[in-house]
Amino acid sequence: MTTPAPAPRWAIRAAHAAALTAVPSGLWRIAMALGLPVGYSDEVLRESFHIPGWGAAYVVGLSVATEAFALLTLGLVQPWGEVVPRWIPVIGGRRVHPLAAVVPAAVGALALVLLWTDLLFWWSVDEKPAMLGPWHTIVGILYQPLVLWGPLLAAVTVSYYRRHR
Repeated sequence: MTTPAPAPRWAIRAAHAAALTAVPSGLWRIAMALGLPVGYSDEVLRESFHIPGWGAAYVVGLSVATEAFALLTLGLVQPWGEVVPRWIPVIGGRRVHPLAAVVPAAVGALALVLLWTDLLFWWSVDEKPAMLGPWHTIVGILYQPLVLWGPLLAAVTVSYYRRHR
């Protein structure tokens, strides 16, 4: 069995960039959960998002889960994307079958493109009346990096596939 070539520098950079795309929107949601001013009135936070309350746990959990998925992109350029870390029960130390990484990553990239491409048109949609002051613009800026997540993941996935075929 041959060892695949190391990931090219551009793929490593793209993987790190993909991992960072979820950070700005996640921080905004965490700020919302903590009750910091994020553009919604207290009434909207209570009625629409159930904050304070269970909605706070939901948006923090969503932020953490989103970032965890974004960080998985790094597995396509790191050794743990080729050999399962030994600390993982049952499968630790085994080689990762390339399709076990490529198929979920490709499906994920497609899903992310479909999910986030509409954000390109954030400012063409009428400002939501619930947003206060300049927050419609601020939130749009914080969510724009998500548009890059899918294409970056797709590029890194193609690189991984080419190195492991």
